[in-house]
Amino acid sequence: MSAIRVGAVQYLNARPLVHGLEAQKDLFSFKFDVPAKCASLLHERSVDLGLIPTIEYLRKPHYRLVPDIGVVSHGPVESVALFTTRPIEAIRSIAVDTSSRTAATLLRILCAQWFDIEPNFHTMAPDLDSMLKRCDAALLIGDNALFTEHRTVVDLDKIDLGEEWTSMTKLPFVWAVWAGRDGAVDSEHLLALEKARDAGLQALDEIAGQFGPTDEDQAELAREYLRKNVQFELADDCRDGLRRYFELALKTGIFQHSGALQFYEK
Repeated sequence: MSAIRVGAVQYLNARPLVHGLEAQKDLFSFKFDVPAKCASLLHERSVDLGLIPTIEYLRKPHYRLVPDIGVVSHGPVESVALFTTRPIEAIRSIAVDTSSRTAATLLRILCAQWFDIEPNFHTMAPDLDSMLKRCDAALLIGDNALFTEHRTVVDLDKIDLGEEWTSMTKLPFVWAVWAGRDGAVDSEHLLALEKARDAGLQALDEIAGQFGPTDEDQAELAREYLRKNVQFELADDCRDGLRRYFELALKTGIFQHSGALQFYEK
């Protein structure tokens, strides 16, 4: 049994999915990066399995997904948000964080299907001050969104995209999935990934302490985030949410094709 190369997201919300796996060097070798880079590593075959933004599955619909595991929210997610000083209906331009493509696609869907606005989008590095100097609103994801103290900026609102999605569809949102090429992963790898997820769920406070901020207020926010805002099981309603997301990406014209969900067999 040779180790497979894995691209894993470096954000706090992905750490429960890889809890203890780095020690299993007979099965896995890891590279950690932002979501978009993990997807690029998988697309260019630099890794065999990647924890990728869900929209990236549509770029390579022949991929297989690891069943039962994902990064999911059922309502407010806190770590994917639009920051704005204006009411939604007055937003004309949005700076989009370069770090993820799933959130950017979700934002475009929400603008078209829910907010009923047609803003211009500008891709920028995730620096809130710079983004808001150029645009009316800014999309941030991951730790940048979670730990941004928006209350210190007068009249700056934080619009949670996970909450908006669930309000619109009544479904969970799937932010990231394990994906790889057919045959790249076998049953032993799948079992190890599932056991890591289960172990991570039992060690959320430990993970928050190890990978979260040292500031006590932010550390408590990290613990609450892992306990309440994100989940890690790809249940049936999550699969329905993922299919709906792909359908709306097609309907909105962001992608020209959809893709059926295909999973590795245990």
